[in-house]
Amino acid sequence: MKTMKIVPLDIKTANTYVALHHRHNKPTNGHKFSIGVECDGILIGVCICGKPIARVLDDGKTLEVRRVCTDGTRNACSILYGAAARIAKQMGYDKIITYTLLTEPGTSLKASGWTLVCESSGRSWNTQSRPRDEYQTTLFGTERKYETGKKYRWEKSFVL
Repeated sequence: MKTMKIVPLDIKTANTYVALHHRHNKPTNGHKFSIGVECDGILIGVCICGKPIARVLDDGKTLEVRRVCTDGTRNACSILYGAAARIAKQMGYDKIITYTLLTEPGTSLKASGWTLVCESSGRSWNTQSRPRDEYQTTLFGTERKYETGKKYRWEKSFVL
């Protein structure tokens, strides 16, 4: 039987894993902490947690899982979401949030006790008050830097 365990990671290692393995997201900037899950000593997934991207949710007591990425090993995502929530609670946060695409079922989030709370509006981050370059040139042409469509927001609250 294979043994999985949570390990601490620096942001560079976590982002390198995301760059190599994530289906639709690029590495993220900044974090409060990053963790990985190893199976028999081999890194099979990462989780990067930081301040909420949405300013309205950044109340100082909410943490956001910005990236979860695995090699597809069964239960690895659930283990990472569960560990991230336990760490956030121990750090004194009131809740932890994350987002999934509408096409993703959220099975790992459900399995680790998270609740689907809403569908976000999904819009461009490029606004008149905060101009942002949404596109980047790659070997494959011009593509968006990040997903802008509607998403589901999930959370796990630690406040009774």
